[in-house]
Amino acid sequence: MRKWKMFFKNNWVWIALAGGGILLVFFTIFGLSKLESFYRNMTLATMPMQFLMVAANALIFVFFYMYFFMRRGFGQVKKSKIKSADIKVNFSDVIGLESAKKEALEVVQLIKDRKQVQKIGGKIIKGILLMGPPGCGKTLLAKAIATECGIPFIYMSGSEFVEVFVGVGASRVRNLFKKARQYAYSDGACIVFIDEIEVIGRGRTFSYMGGGEETNSTQNQLLVEMDGLDSAKSNIIVIAATNANEEVLDKALTRPGRFDRKINISLPTLKAREKLFEFYLKKVKYSPAVQIDRLARKAVFKSPADIENIIQEAALIAARKKKEAIDNEDLSESIDRIELGLETHLEMTPKELESTAYHEAGHALCIYMLHPTDDVFKITVKTHKNALGLVAYHPKEELFSHNREKLLADIEVSLSGYTAEKIKYNTTTTGVASDFHNAMRIANDMVWRLGMGKSGFVGDFSSIPKDEISQNLKEKLNNETIEIINRCQKKVEKFLRDNWDCVQAITQRLIVQKELDFDDLESIIHSCNKRKPNTKEAPEHVKYKPRKSAK
Repeated sequence: MRKWKMFFKNNWVWIALAGGGILLVFFTIFGLSKLESFYRNMTLATMPMQFLMVAANALIFVFFYMYFFMRRGFGQVKKSKIKSADIKVNFSDVIGLESAKKEALEVVQLIKDRKQVQKIGGKIIKGILLMGPPGCGKTLLAKAIATECGIPFIYMSGSEFVEVFVGVGASRVRNLFKKARQYAYSDGACIVFIDEIEVIGRGRTFSYMGGGEETNSTQNQLLVEMDGLDSAKSNIIVIAATNANEEVLDKALTRPGRFDRKINISLPTLKAREKLFEFYLKKVKYSPAVQIDRLARKAVFKSPADIENIIQEAALIAARKKKEAIDNEDLSESIDRIELGLETHLEMTPKELESTAYHEAGHALCIYMLHPTDDVFKITVKTHKNALGLVAYHPKEELFSHNREKLLADIEVSLSGYTAEKIKYNTTTTGVASDFHNAMRIANDMVWRLGMGKSGFVGDFSSIPKDEISQNLKEKLNNETIEIINRCQKKVEKFLRDNWDCVQAITQRLIVQKELDFDDLESIIHSCNKRKPNTKEAPEHVKYKPRKSAK
């Protein structure tokens, strides 16, 4: 019965117009039947022209009305509700967000038990803010909440509130919540999902010049509407998603009473990535030889959207090769294409190719043998963009802090390409520039910011203006930075000289094959009677920059 009432309430104008039109046709036919035949024929003959003139006048009127007077029309929201049965996204479909799902389930339970909450004097949650990197499933989680609660869903993006005319955004906010109240009245409750809320939710700016006036008015209207949500009557829950930090949003928007619950969505863990690869691989044909656990280790710090993109790109590669199913080679090429870009096929001279191969062999051997946390997954002297060659490596597992030993290993890896060239040719190339930049940045941070030098200076000296630090202290800090670089370089040089047969073996294979993966590297090192030492240090996702070609 309520739905019929809502139907008549929303469409009474059209019902009245239809009824009036039917009466008009009836009286016209009745009047024509009473006329004499001559006047009836004359009237019927002129009616098409009269209808044409009326239509032309109506069109002209509507044009001028829309152009000059219908500014308010820009504020209309053409969004209709999405029924929970039509969303068909359950919590089981949300993979890799276990912590966020637990928090979301609590929200779902509160929404389902809203009558019990209200009975004891509590209020249901007004707003939920989903925060996390792009492609991690914030929209999917919001849909799952709507499905599990069994209530309708209205979706809008923050950019849809932005318009060139002042006041349009605020008008759209009013109309959005007006519709949400109607749907909540007819269906018991309603969810409003606003994606990319930072577009209208950034910290407000106040200027006598009027800058940011439209965004301010839109946000002010959103704040008023959320304050006006009477949970006992409206049962409207606002869910917003953002890729930005919470500090970017206006404090009035994130205070309790508006967005009562904040759910942080992080990148998937190793186990979650395995489940994601299994989920997306089920949608394509793939070889049984595909190693899902190894793929998950290669995809450290990848979002669900990144993983789906890897599978789709591999499917395209397999299709171009006329294969029946995706195999490990296609997936490896897919990751390379996404991470490194397309191969550019630059023609290097034999001398330059050999120099590049020695450079990358130095990097690869140091990562494999010396680095406590990272593993090599690709060595290549194929050119990508302006990179002549590179070694791609990644952490063995996710840890989010790293110690002094790990940072020193990063410096050693950065210097190993330079050192290998120096040992072989007693000279180096411009390809070491990005490696030096990376090594110097890490060493500088260790001394100036992290208290990891041997001098005993503790604190973040980079936070102090340079003109307020004594010249003597600056010299000591800079000297210690240089000492770290020199000490690492000497260690790397000794290591490479002691294992030069491995460097040469890797180089020769790389020149022939142009590309090696982890298994190739491991077999070469084992053939030199070397073994990787067992280490258990904390990893960090740091990739050294590719070797640049000279300009």
